[in-house]
Amino acid sequence: MQKEAIADLLEEKNQVLFDWLSSQPEDNWEKGPDNKWTVGQQILHLVSSLQLLNNALSYPRFFLKYKFGTCNRESRDYETVTKKYQEKLIINQERARIFNQKLKKPSQKDRARLLNRLQIQNKKLQYKLRKISNINLDTLVIPHPLMGKMTIREIIMWTAHHTEHHTNILKKNYAEENYC
Repeated sequence: MQKEAIADLLEEKNQVLFDWLSSQPEDNWEKGPDNKWTVGQQILHLVSSLQLLNNALSYPRFFLKYKFGTCNRESRDYETVTKKYQEKLIINQERARIFNQKLKKPSQKDRARLLNRLQIQNKKLQYKLRKISNINLDTLVIPHPLMGKMTIREIIMWTAHHTEHHTNILKKNYAEENYC
């Protein structure tokens, strides 16, 4: 997938999330279904993952190459990355649950700030994506806690899917038949 298509995908997935959020009552921010993350926790998780990726992409390329090495295979396409992620989630459900259980519950007063940060981090990632050369997108790798080392192109495509994944979770968890 080319850089512009990935940037458009990031924007599209983010817009779908914000469209859904705008149709929801604000008090869902702190309240949610039993044993499920609240809307606020889902957004905090997305902000944190975007911020970590943007921070990693702020390092000089030579540092990333020195720290994590380079890729010895072709970059995977979007469908392969998303399929592999879903498989890893199923296999590592307990590991993911433990990894995510420490996430704090943001208060209502954090709502506007976190939503703004989500927008900003998403725009930063799109900007950084457009500035990175195709060679670096396909050769430099960054570790993902569940997926292992991924090329920068793959991890940015995964980020678009990650937003969609959490949007779908929110839609399912807050559907009228599941949460009323």
